[in-house]
Amino acid sequence: MPKEECLREPLINESNDSDDDRFLPDRESGGIHLGHGIKIHNIFYKLSIISLVLILAIVSTLLIRMEMRSHHTVDQTCASHTASWSPLLRETSIEYRTHTFDGSFMDENIYRQQGSSEVDAAWEALGLNYRAGIISREDGLASGLDSSFVQRAKKYGGGFLVNVEGMHHLHCLNLLRKSLYFNYDHYKLLGQHAFKNEEPILRRHVTHCLDTIRQVLMCNVDTGVLGQVWANPNSPTAFPDFNTKHVCKNYESVRKWAELIQAPPYDQVPEDFLEPPSSENILPEIP
Repeated sequence: MPKEECLREPLINESNDSDDDRFLPDRESGGIHLGHGIKIHNIFYKLSIISLVLILAIVSTLLIRMEMRSHHTVDQTCASHTASWSPLLRETSIEYRTHTFDGSFMDENIYRQQGSSEVDAAWEALGLNYRAGIISREDGLASGLDSSFVQRAKKYGGGFLVNVEGMHHLHCLNLLRKSLYFNYDHYKLLGQHAFKNEEPILRRHVTHCLDTIRQVLMCNVDTGVLGQVWANPNSPTAFPDFNTKHVCKNYESVRKWAELIQAPPYDQVPEDFLEPPSSENILPEIP
């Protein structure tokens, strides 16, 4: 073969079976084809979209979890900072939520109505008459108690007998309700609970509760403000709007914890259920 033809042959080879043709640009699509007609840029495009979606999903999940954890941490920190420690804070997740008070002046909900069995049931459902609960000796000491406080006998598991303070505050408010002038005769006639006592003791019980609530309200003084609205179209009058928003703890979780730790009913515990006190731990009178 002449030298000139040998030099030209690679340049004019138009065989359709050439492997190199698979990597030439496609005139119709402008893409570069792999074998079997798959386009490289389409694969890269799809992989990029899938990767982006996965990354966004992972980042979103992490951000949501961080936000939830941060909110939980803030609530727990706030609860621990504004109240004495007790195992309730460890065993119950305290959460704060915005709640609108029922501050109606004219419309009475069940808690405001005149004394009756239905009203009593509504109040008692709040847990205000729960029996004392039992917490471990370690938790009692960490909560500020000491060996002079009443304890369950070691043979029955030991630990301190305690009441959740909030339940006691509601008990006191309920006693004040029963002592209102329009309820007093009804409950005195029933002769139950505090109304079993003679008048001087009942009076001291009521005033104890009154002053306890005073101290609680002052200790937790609400720094919100009440606005005023216009009422009565025929003669517009300014009147406070008591239906205000407040940031509140999840009371129901606290109530359930107080219910859970209750000691057995009084008529079901043995006579030696309590650890006998030492003489130096007996106070000369009721505190």
